[in-house]
Amino acid sequence: MNPQDPFSQLRDIHLPDPGGFWPPAPGWWMLAILAMAVSAALIWQILKRRQRNRWFRAAWSELALLESSAAPNARWFLLLNTLLKQAARERYPESHPEALTGEAWVEFLLATAPTHRVASRPVAEALVESAWRPSVSTEPDQALAFARLWLGGQKC
Repeated sequence: MNPQDPFSQLRDIHLPDPGGFWPPAPGWWMLAILAMAVSAALIWQILKRRQRNRWFRAAWSELALLESSAAPNARWFLLLNTLLKQAARERYPESHPEALTGEAWVEFLLATAPTHRVASRPVAEALVESAWRPSVSTEPDQALAFARLWLGGQKC
């Protein structure tokens, strides 16, 4: 070391100690809070939708039970009509479909069916009429196909 050289008295550059990962910067805290809020809102929406569509799942399970016990008699068609009216009451409460009968009920079913309205008219009419007539005028398979078509278009 030369006492007359002021540069010889300088020390080498020292890097600061590396910072740890904890505690995170304020931006990371805000991002974590935002992520938790979005996750909570998404879970709430999913649960709310599941609750709102419980009738839809119940209707499909009831339709599966009716399908396994399909019989060409008035009682079976009455049960199928009851199922469709319950589903219609849940999906369209403002229309009061549970009070509809006969031609008005057929028109409601066709108006709320997703597609094939003209082709479905004879089946819908037979489905409604077979519930109260002693002899049925359609096959259960055709009525089930119409019920599946109608329920399939009711997704929320």
